[in-house]
Amino acid sequence: MGASADVAMTDKLGRRSGPRRRYALAEKRAMVEETHVHGASVPEVAQRHGVNANLLSVWRRQHKFGKLTDDVSRERPALLPVQVGTPTLVPSERATAQGAPKRPSAPIEVEFAGGHRLRICSGVDRQLLRELIRVLSGR
Repeated sequence: MGASADVAMTDKLGRRSGPRRRYALAEKRAMVEETHVHGASVPEVAQRHGVNANLLSVWRRQHKFGKLTDDVSRERPALLPVQVGTPTLVPSERATAQGAPKRPSAPIEVEFAGGHRLRICSGVDRQLLRELIRVLSGR
């Protein structure tokens, strides 16, 4: 007698032993939207769908913050190509480098998916840099 696809497999103590059920975004959104109907409660909707009420509450929070969308880029971060090369100095850096015995730190250039570029030279405030990356990456 095989187990149904909707029934979780458990051991003798009632603990899950089989694979976890995966829900499509549309299923999650539909359940969350049911909880927004006047008079509906999270535990009732969860029980009707065979889902733990805590899990449905997590989905409600994700929905509230826009994380239950079909936007694939939100689900999995894209890997971007990285090029490492020798730094090229602009004329003002060349003059400083010739007069000073120490070598200036190499600038870092980040190109974001939206086409924005960020060139970072030495002496940048970390908090400012975090905020710039957050704004330019659209997060």
